[in-house]
Amino acid sequence: MKTIIEPFKIKSVEKIQFTTREEREVILKEAFFNPFLIKADDVIIDLLTDSGTSAMSSLQWAGIMDGDESYAGSKSYYKFKDTVKSIFGFDYVIPVHQGRAAERILFSILLEDHSKKKYILNNNHFDTTRANIEFNLGEAVDLNIEEGKHPSLIHPFKGNIDLKKLEAKINEVGAENIPLVMITITDNTNGGQPVSMENIRETKKICIKYNIPFFLDACRFAENAYFIQQREEGYKDKSIEEIVEETFSYADGCTMSAKKDAFANIGGFLAMNDKSLYEKCKNLLIITEGFETYGGLAGRDLEAIAQGLKEIMDEDYLHYRIRSVEYIGEKLEKNNIPFIKPTGGHAIYLDAKDFLPHITPDKYPGQALVCALYREGGIRAVEIGSVMFGKYDDKGKLIPADMELVRLAFPRRVYTQSHFDYVAEVLIEISKTKDKLKGLNIIEEPEFLRHFTAKFEEC
Repeated sequence: MKTIIEPFKIKSVEKIQFTTREEREVILKEAFFNPFLIKADDVIIDLLTDSGTSAMSSLQWAGIMDGDESYAGSKSYYKFKDTVKSIFGFDYVIPVHQGRAAERILFSILLEDHSKKKYILNNNHFDTTRANIEFNLGEAVDLNIEEGKHPSLIHPFKGNIDLKKLEAKINEVGAENIPLVMITITDNTNGGQPVSMENIRETKKICIKYNIPFFLDACRFAENAYFIQQREEGYKDKSIEEIVEETFSYADGCTMSAKKDAFANIGGFLAMNDKSLYEKCKNLLIITEGFETYGGLAGRDLEAIAQGLKEIMDEDYLHYRIRSVEYIGEKLEKNNIPFIKPTGGHAIYLDAKDFLPHITPDKYPGQALVCALYREGGIRAVEIGSVMFGKYDDKGKLIPADMELVRLAFPRRVYTQSHFDYVAEVLIEISKTKDKLKGLNIIEEPEFLRHFTAKFEEC
């Protein structure tokens, strides 16, 4: 059959509150043109993030009811730990309340020596990863391949790290000043683009050569494995489980937000094979998050994660998931709406720079498009451009991001085809009058992660 159906049945539903365009105009102004500041009840289709917004299965809910809430040594922790070890292969597992907590603990330890500048190298750091590095006075260096910097260019693995640039950077700053090399799978900053097994394998070889630990940001590990299965030579007959096992065999550890590819509403973990590093991370965990067998989570959360990690590797689900994003991409392509190609695993990334050429980077075209999506159709999305990643020079002038993107991130098992059709329809309507959209000025912003709480006004 040509029709791909959702590989699940819907057992519980949540009401959507509808608003008028006039109501949304008022709401948007009151939120200072930042959708993060809009109440969830005022959103029709929420594509702000795929983090913690997924629908859990009946087996996950059953696990929640069975959660052991013992402070220390709960059976839910051991189930969680054994599941993580069986899938990812690491000896030491630390539960945390979400991915950024794993990043904070890891980088606080690795970057504690401030006597010399330290560098963390990655294909692309996402917002919280970069912020945790910079907060600890390190420098986050992005080394994405050149193909990944061109939205319309077709390449099967645009998330790959540039191996030549990686080795050059190591030689430039010295291996002793690089406590970690990291690869994010899939590349969330750049379109949810996958990373090839070959690229992961070759990165590991470079890290061995210079004696640098190699970690993976595993938030969307199953989606990356599916792309490897579909696109990389030698993997089409391998199962997702086999591909995942090989992927992590090259890594010394990983961070993970279980709010993505584990279908959980909260939680994550830090895993590794280095006992010495583990002991340091564990001590910091206990000080700030909780005892090592719960790490800021309830036992029921650990149960949900353990079950979700198994469910995410279902190939029928992954096929449906990736194909749903492709489906929206095909509709946008027919209507000449620019986006990062090929479509990624968890989101559509609109190319706001191309879509709104009349709005300069210092007027934030991505944020303008985010506002237009809410105004036109009650859709909440997030800017990934100069609001999120722009910096200021010594004179206070904006240094724009390389790309001005808008991410439409799709919660797992939440929306159906009609919702996707609606999203495409809203974008098509916006495209008819896009030349009239106005840029924005920032009128208030914090020092770190400004996109969460910054306030704007229309030009």
